[in-house]
Amino acid sequence: MKVYSILTIALLLSVGLLAQDSSAQRFNLHFQATYIYQYKPEFSAKYSGPHSISTAEEKQNSVTATMYAGARLWKGAEVYVNPEIAGGSGLTGAFGMAGSTNGETFRVGNPSPTLYLARAYFKQTIALDKSRTKVEDGQNQLEGTEPGRYFRLYAGKFSLGDFFDNNPYANAPRTQFLNWALMNNTAWDYAANVRGYTVGGVAVLQWDRWSYKVGLGALPEVANGAKLNMKYGQSRALNGEVSRAITIHKREGHVRVLGYVNTADMGSYKASMAHTWGVVAPDIIHTEKIGATKAGFGINVDQTIGDNAGIFARLGWNDGKTETWAFTEADRILSVGLALNGNMWHRKNDNGGIALVANGLSKDHSDYLAAGGLGFQLGDGTLNYGHEFIAEAYYSYKPTPAGVWISGDYQFAMNPGYNKDRGPLQVLSLRVHVEL
Repeated sequence: MKVYSILTIALLLSVGLLAQDSSAQRFNLHFQATYIYQYKPEFSAKYSGPHSISTAEEKQNSVTATMYAGARLWKGAEVYVNPEIAGGSGLTGAFGMAGSTNGETFRVGNPSPTLYLARAYFKQTIALDKSRTKVEDGQNQLEGTEPGRYFRLYAGKFSLGDFFDNNPYANAPRTQFLNWALMNNTAWDYAANVRGYTVGGVAVLQWDRWSYKVGLGALPEVANGAKLNMKYGQSRALNGEVSRAITIHKREGHVRVLGYVNTADMGSYKASMAHTWGVVAPDIIHTEKIGATKAGFGINVDQTIGDNAGIFARLGWNDGKTETWAFTEADRILSVGLALNGNMWHRKNDNGGIALVANGLSKDHSDYLAAGGLGFQLGDGTLNYGHEFIAEAYYSYKPTPAGVWISGDYQFAMNPGYNKDRGPLQVLSLRVHVEL
């Protein structure tokens, strides 16, 4: 039986169990729905390829709906299950840009709404001191308390982005920036199936203001595939992160350093070029071999700079030798941004932000695309290489005390798909988000 099926059964059985801490919440249920409409005017390009973003005027919609069910099993033990429905499409099926413009869409081919199990995981916390801080009721979070020092284990189906590369200002396309490059570090080829989820485990040691995390996740059987390879001895993603809470002028912030190594049947960009003799376009699939690796790191910082503002930045790099396998085709990233809370203009439930992103490729990767090679996301037929520059600004308006937010978003991209011969392009978006 699959691990998330076992966890689902455990969740249903646990509703009637009595937690040892009678003051802690035993069960909760939350819901979210997000609708996004995107419009892209026509833009110019000298040429297009099989995986280019379309130059024509384009309109696309997406919708997701998620249920968050959580239950407390015994002291320190919790289980969470998230069934989800997703439908719609990114612009041109989310092809043609490393920084795709809608973080709620995937390259699944069929845009029809589909029901699937997003998350189903177990969580065990072991207290290492007697201090306690309040934990609020929320999505995949039971109300109660937690120690200042603890050891915690997660196991099951989840997104690695739930635990690694977190940032309070740029992490959630349902409520913050929409672009993929502003929800996670694009150089982090994090283990996931085509919808963004993996099966594995994460261990966390929280020691006052320091946090240490290690995680193991399953990679897809093929690049950006739907089915995960559960043979961890053959294919796996190892992740580690150290983070530190900091204080500057009595303002809170964080510094996080992430490292990862992926092992899968990946092909080599350079090897694929050597097999073509300049006569035909390279095909990286022909060079795939068991045991190939990709390694990289990321630095992620955030800092409050006032009662209602914060700044953030990400820097990322991977070796760029083997093919992108799970997230998006980027080997380098630098992003910076500013987030604002509407309290400064007497709209305390509103928020907004502005950010800049530069995505980049390794030489092997860019040479492969320039020779006509295709990745699972990029391929203009040739390439006049330049960094992919993206600017995004959004404003989220909460019209009533109820859990409804309406957002407007604008994105501007130069050199989409790292190609100086294409663009610039603009994208206008409308988002409606509901939480219960």
